[in-house]
Amino acid sequence: MFPTVCVIGLGYIGLPTAAALATNGINVIGVDVNSVTVDLVNAGRVPFVEPDLAAAVSGAVATGRLRATAVPEAADAFIIAVPTPLHEDRTADLSYVRTAAASVAGVLKTGDLVVLESTSPPGTTVELSQWLGKSRPDLTFPHETPAVPDIRVAYCPERVLPGRTMIEIVTNDRVVAGVSEGCALRARELYEVFTRGECLLTDATTAEIAKLSENAFRDVNIAFANELSILCDQLGADVADVIDLANRHPRVDILRPGPGVGGHCIAVDPWFIVSAAPEQARLIRLAREVNDDRPNHLLGEVIHTAGRFKDPVIACLGLAFKANIDDLRESPALHIVRQLADRQVGQLLVAEPHIQALPESLARTGRVELVDVTTAVRDADVIVLLVDHDAFRGVKRTALRGKAVFDTRSLWR
Repeated sequence: MFPTVCVIGLGYIGLPTAAALATNGINVIGVDVNSVTVDLVNAGRVPFVEPDLAAAVSGAVATGRLRATAVPEAADAFIIAVPTPLHEDRTADLSYVRTAAASVAGVLKTGDLVVLESTSPPGTTVELSQWLGKSRPDLTFPHETPAVPDIRVAYCPERVLPGRTMIEIVTNDRVVAGVSEGCALRARELYEVFTRGECLLTDATTAEIAKLSENAFRDVNIAFANELSILCDQLGADVADVIDLANRHPRVDILRPGPGVGGHCIAVDPWFIVSAAPEQARLIRLAREVNDDRPNHLLGEVIHTAGRFKDPVIACLGLAFKANIDDLRESPALHIVRQLADRQVGQLLVAEPHIQALPESLARTGRVELVDVTTAVRDADVIVLLVDHDAFRGVKRTALRGKAVFDTRSLWR
């Protein structure tokens, strides 16, 4: 029923979605504004690290089921998977969604389906329908003709874990929503092409809030752990021991603290709720503020400790926002290293096994060197473990002797 699908945005969600559809027999046109990404995909290669994705893309391109281009082409369904970052005032920047809508509008025809996958504030899916309607007054849309519109508009947010995307994109349940019930039913037909999990139908606004709530829930729990860590430091207790003992209670499951919260979801999505209902989202706002401030707390401790050395060498282990991936988006580790460089706190050695070169924000400082973990640990006076990559687990305790160590992930307990 969907011979051809056009996926707008070939990033961490769009490309795996395109590959999953193509692997299941759909002809997929991938669209991206980055010419490097387009060229890589057409060569059967991927622009980022994600287990099993390279094989899926290579196979789909080889069979002719997947190709990439810079502009949308006619299709039977369109999936919009573009970024929704924050403005400086922490409201959602929907400019990428609007641009995608404008690019899709020109090739729409009666019977097409448009699905928004980008995590968005409540009301965005209806706005998408309105934007499309203004661009194509010759067609009807569900916000104005909910019964049988020419174009159906739906929302189906991703809910995958980086590093497991190709597994979870197939096995996880999906929330499938529409501007009208008919839109949701039509979208379910599309996602059932590759989803083995249950497709749960609802309205667009409920789905938008549900997606944001998933990440806000996790953010609040992380904030509790991070605040508990600061409290234990103040009171002279080991937070890891406190959590281990508390978690022996059958109904307690406190998370481990860390250097902060990163990534494109948990560090961003709760602000969409706060901006939508600022007077009601008090706990969600406070959790975000606790987690946003966590890197600065750790930064202060590292600077204070480095001051004990005449010419300190600081090893920072990890730049990614979570373990065993190369994604640096909203990474607290990257923020901490950049601040250390900007404040000229000694010589900085960075070990990040998942990248080949320093990001420009660090390289241009001239104060940061990318090295292997053995060199970083050997030459450092202060060691700051920021990411619990598997590659760091093998560091021997003897290599840490005589050094100031900040194990923010409790990896070496």
